[in-house]
Amino acid sequence: MNRFSDTYKNILLLLVLLLLWLPQIQNKLQFADVKPLQGDIVYPKEDSLNTRTWFSGDYQTQQEVFLNTAFGLRNTCIRLNNQLAFSLFNKAKANMVIIGKDDYLYEKTYIDTYMGADFVGMDSVNHSIQRLKFISDTLNKLNKKLLIVFAAGKASYFPEFIPANYKRENENTNYKVFSKATREAGLNVIDFNSWFVNNKTTAKYPLYPQYGIHWSKYGSVLAADSIIKTIERLKGITMSHLYYDSLTLAQPQGIEYDIGGGMNLLFKLKSYDMAYMKVKFENDSGKTRPAALVISDSFYWGIYEFGLPRVFKNHHFWFYNKMVYPESFKEEMLTDYLDIGTEIKNHEVFIIMATEATLKDVGWGFIENAYTYFTKPEAPHSEQYFKRLKQLYNYIKTDTKWLAQIRQRAIENNTHLNVQIVNEAKWVIHNEGLY
Repeated sequence: MNRFSDTYKNILLLLVLLLLWLPQIQNKLQFADVKPLQGDIVYPKEDSLNTRTWFSGDYQTQQEVFLNTAFGLRNTCIRLNNQLAFSLFNKAKANMVIIGKDDYLYEKTYIDTYMGADFVGMDSVNHSIQRLKFISDTLNKLNKKLLIVFAAGKASYFPEFIPANYKRENENTNYKVFSKATREAGLNVIDFNSWFVNNKTTAKYPLYPQYGIHWSKYGSVLAADSIIKTIERLKGITMSHLYYDSLTLAQPQGIEYDIGGGMNLLFKLKSYDMAYMKVKFENDSGKTRPAALVISDSFYWGIYEFGLPRVFKNHHFWFYNKMVYPESFKEEMLTDYLDIGTEIKNHEVFIIMATEATLKDVGWGFIENAYTYFTKPEAPHSEQYFKRLKQLYNYIKTDTKWLAQIRQRAIENNTHLNVQIVNEAKWVIHNEGLY
């Protein structure tokens, strides 16, 4: 009996030792195919060992952080932990993710804005509307058009699945006030938020995914079609239309599973099938291709990726009015490198799009820049100015000490790091007095 008991103890000991050594075995042999984690994950780099880092203690500290994030099977352990938290305790181990009824997933900011928690106030809304109206009227005189687009929001589309403890009463929300004010001001508007809600039960295929924060692929195709037809009406032109020649139904993937993917679970969540189409465009022979500038949040990516830019010429997407696409696909290009007056002259159609969660910052500075240009036009900056700005921006990113100071100022000012770097570079140029 004792011999039998000892055998079990030895087996248990071996299993424990094997478990302890598994991470090291994985590091050496890579016997398991471990999928990378999804989301905004920053992996620390292994610090270099030298006299300075050793005696300052930086090497030991950085090495500890590195080893804690680089051991074998770490991603699998994280997924297991996240799965247990979700399955057993209905908790999401992902930043700002809220699990709603029937496991519908939300980002907290969408619920907050739907409930009016981030309402900017009537004065701020009226301020933006006055400027938008002025910009629109000025562009009309130049035979150019401004189009305001309200992208659909998940909390507005699926309010019935929001957890009861997040619900609150608030008469005003950014979306309600902005949508009403833009209509009353006579601005050109497409309100996909209300259209999606009104067609929720009649749409042929799902307009919104259960585990994603953005509208569905099918929904983005409908939105793109509406944008094209609205521009045609505003400009009195005929453009190439889109169509799809094939459609398949499948479980959500990619952008339609972005929250679910970001939760980093062991097992993929099951949902209703989504529609996936192969989008094509009509021959553009004899059609007009206006130059377009789109300033938008991430909701435009769903439209951009299936090829809408091809119906325009000189099409540009200013992502949060920071990154310029398509240029940034090859090399980072910031809107700060561009002269606003030149860009207005080079485009005919201007689209400002935002979902309800980002409306509090609608335009992300573009509205103010365009308004200032039209009311207080100044001589455009020289090519040398923008070359110097880009040079300084790139240099600051390599200067560890300077970058750390700027990062701290960005935190204090509640500003994106890249924006703070640009502001710092502009300050330097101003004090140089060269341009």
